[in-house]
Amino acid sequence: MGAALALAERGRAHSWPNPNVGCVIVIEDRIVGRGWTQPGGRPHAEAMALVQASEKSRGATLYVTLEPCAHVSARGPACADTIISAGVGRVVIATGDPDPRTNGAGIERLKAVGIAVTTDLRSAEARHSMAGFLTRVRDGRPHVTLKLALSIDGAIAMGSGASRWITGDAARAHAHLLRARSDVILVGRGTLDADAPRLDVRLPGLEDRGSKRVVLSRKPGAPDGWTNLASPDAIGSLSANWLLVEGGMGAAAAFLSRDLVDTLLIYRAPIIVGDGRTLGDIGLTDLATAHGRWILADSRRLGSDRLDIYERTR
Repeated sequence: MGAALALAERGRAHSWPNPNVGCVIVIEDRIVGRGWTQPGGRPHAEAMALVQASEKSRGATLYVTLEPCAHVSARGPACADTIISAGVGRVVIATGDPDPRTNGAGIERLKAVGIAVTTDLRSAEARHSMAGFLTRVRDGRPHVTLKLALSIDGAIAMGSGASRWITGDAARAHAHLLRARSDVILVGRGTLDADAPRLDVRLPGLEDRGSKRVVLSRKPGAPDGWTNLASPDAIGSLSANWLLVEGGMGAAAAFLSRDLVDTLLIYRAPIIVGDGRTLGDIGLTDLATAHGRWILADSRRLGSDRLDIYERTR
């Protein structure tokens, strides 16, 4: 299952409208097939792995990070049916599929023909890997990640508004990796007008992983290659499972005030700005309501900077 989870990450931010799923097929302790959801959502991970394994699938064990789908679409057959046709002997599933077209039906179809099924193996890791898809199914919107670069004293820019660069090279490289793992990147109108950001990925081997660019603005219209979004409440209309909010202060505050941020990345640099700009009003009325909302999920050094990753508790 660890190998399947690693493969699933290859499809992140490229599998829309489907989840990024990973799959391996094993026989006699040897992996004979590997697959992950391909760009645009097809082929599914199971279909790719079964093609690679070919006749070796018969009697093998298939590990997959999400319950095999049970519905037939114009784009391809149901994975549960494909697994049955291939003669797989056992299926190990990390987590169930909440899509109402499957939601247990895939598991039941496999069991009905005598295939042994094991569920909930490393399910928390699988749900984290597919948080974009699961948020879309649950809430009708993409999973939102907010990135903030701060000084020691909490400034996100100098008093003049200048913010290049608060963090160092390693932290900025990590931010580019974050872009490569997002379907859509959003900035506020102020950031677009002041910085004209390219929002591309400048990492060797990942240059082609460009994301759709969105500007948050009440003013209609957007530059060529950009989409205008009038309000954070409209993110459900975006064709995306993973949305990255990069800046600036207004956009960050707007998403936080509406409680739309699921993951918060704080890059903190060892500098003191003094009279700098801070995040501003996020609608907090008292400190009591601020507690218990965020848990620290990860923390690491990036050169001279520190990255803290927080997850919203819901």
